[in-house]
Amino acid sequence: MHLRRARRAVESPDNKMAEPVLGQAAGVHRPRNLDWKRAAALLYGDWGTSKCYVIGLAFVAAGFSSLPIILAVCAVTGLVGINYIVICRHFPEGGGVYSAARSQGRLLAVVGALLLVADLTVTAALSGWSALSYITSGGEQIVWIRFLRDHIALTTTVVLLFLGAINYFGPKHSGSLAIALALPTVVIVVALVALSAPHLTTHFLQPRHESLGRLWVQFVSVILALSGAESIANLTGVMKLDPGSTPDQPRVARESLKAIVPVAIEVVFATALLGWAMLSLPSVLGQTLHLTGAAEVSTAIEARKEDMLRFIGEQFGAATFSPAFGDTFGWIVGIVFFFLLLSASNTAIVALIGLLYMVTRDGEMPRQFMRLNRHGVPFLPLLIAVGLPIVVVLAAADFTALAGLYAIGVVGAITVNVGSCAVNRTAGFIWYDHVLFGITFVILGAVEFTLAHTKPDALFFVTCVLIGGLGLRAYTLKRSGITTLTVTRQVAEMVSPTLVATMQPRLEEGQRIMVAARGITPVLSYALDEAQLRKASLYVVFVKEIAVYYGAGPVRAGRARWQEDSEANAILSLMLKLGCELAIPVMPVYAVSDDAAATILDLAATLGVDFLMIGTSHRLTLTNLLRGNVVTNIAEQLPDTIRLIIYG
Repeated sequence: MHLRRARRAVESPDNKMAEPVLGQAAGVHRPRNLDWKRAAALLYGDWGTSKCYVIGLAFVAAGFSSLPIILAVCAVTGLVGINYIVICRHFPEGGGVYSAARSQGRLLAVVGALLLVADLTVTAALSGWSALSYITSGGEQIVWIRFLRDHIALTTTVVLLFLGAINYFGPKHSGSLAIALALPTVVIVVALVALSAPHLTTHFLQPRHESLGRLWVQFVSVILALSGAESIANLTGVMKLDPGSTPDQPRVARESLKAIVPVAIEVVFATALLGWAMLSLPSVLGQTLHLTGAAEVSTAIEARKEDMLRFIGEQFGAATFSPAFGDTFGWIVGIVFFFLLLSASNTAIVALIGLLYMVTRDGEMPRQFMRLNRHGVPFLPLLIAVGLPIVVVLAAADFTALAGLYAIGVVGAITVNVGSCAVNRTAGFIWYDHVLFGITFVILGAVEFTLAHTKPDALFFVTCVLIGGLGLRAYTLKRSGITTLTVTRQVAEMVSPTLVATMQPRLEEGQRIMVAARGITPVLSYALDEAQLRKASLYVVFVKEIAVYYGAGPVRAGRARWQEDSEANAILSLMLKLGCELAIPVMPVYAVSDDAAATILDLAATLGVDFLMIGTSHRLTLTNLLRGNVVTNIAEQLPDTIRLIIYG
């Protein structure tokens, strides 16, 4: 047994999904440790990747007359960014489509969530495919690279399986790679713009050759830059609060604004400038590739639609300096965007697992989806999050067909979100906010209907997702015996789950001891002895580890119940019985979290305990490597006012 004082102030890094319940009352809030810089990097890792394939697909759609289409996509992207600035201001506990639409009805919220499932599925598939395109392009003379490129669908499948295997262990910091690559990616984008700036010209731009109706269809087919906007709304529940706000009355307007604005500016202006650079490539292709004919130039540009940014870097780098510089810079661009796109694919898988778990937690999906593996990862959602993208990749004929499935999911989810906000009268929106939401809803609604009309494959895909998801929901509600009743507002307030929590008595004790339970171990007996000796209150903490990240909604009191967890029930019931026999006030504390150490630290600081007792860790070496040692993490971050006792 060791008694020591920790040296550092308490922090709760990356505890993005904790649902603490104190007995049957709750006064604990999720740790808010995500500052605006980290939120912006996470947003950029998703939103910023759109330029990797948007401009190439725009050229496929409209050739050298595609600049107005690219500018229109950028304008709509900026409009959506403004909408989400307002949404984040009014939904500090999470403003994703599932949370925002839930105020208008559970069914609408599930439909929005399923549209987001379709979006995340294609995001994982398309980002994995595009990542391989960026890293393998230019190396076709190497046999194994040519094999990977020729069988890119199978290679992408292997990559997705690898990401699934990594996520089986529920490693923390899933967005760390995106955060680490955010600054290098911005540097690369600035370098691409700088290299192409001297060569920008309007000489090769062509007027539109199609009718306005056809131009609208072309615009709709490449409106992929909206993907990622939902991610920032889902992060507000773990963002640091604005100065002057409190956990009971949270505000994240300033933090979310600082996260969204720079990313939106970069996405809008960089996409527009790089799109113009793509249409200026004929000015250097004669020098670098000796292409002069219009047909040859168009064919060469279209052939590199999957890795257009690398192609731009290669050609303008070769024209500005030398062919060797162009090749080297092309590889740098390819490697950076390979890792960024791979991270975006992994982030989509993690978000999909979290979304399915959250919907299941709310009773909308079968309870089997909440079964965890030994590392705390929901097993069935993991299989779905990896299996669906693999099915989509193998079913897609090529990159263009895969990209065609993309927009219908994300546009649908954003449409449901802004439409719900447009008619929401309780969130505190001002009249011009409703006007903004209404205009955006009309535009995106028109885009969604056009996609459904012009892209039968996308319509079939999203219909399959909706039918499958709503079918599972109907089965779940039938099995659970839930019946919808209409009652008066007064009756609804009487049966509110928060009413019981507000009536619970709160104990006032001089000293408080907290013991972290992980099985019935000797540290529990020691904690009882100490509590009896000191006449102190004993808080018995059981943390159920779930390696899921999805900050998409508020954590409500009483949702997680230790009585429904067999392991927690066995431990906490025994401690309550022993406490009653020994006249010791025992308070069960139950939490669901992806980071046990951070949750225990947060609870200890919130409850103001005097002693924290934990048993020694017996985790395997591999698990310690991937997840971290709980005892070590607590010892390093516990405040000096709390004495730590390690028993074992």
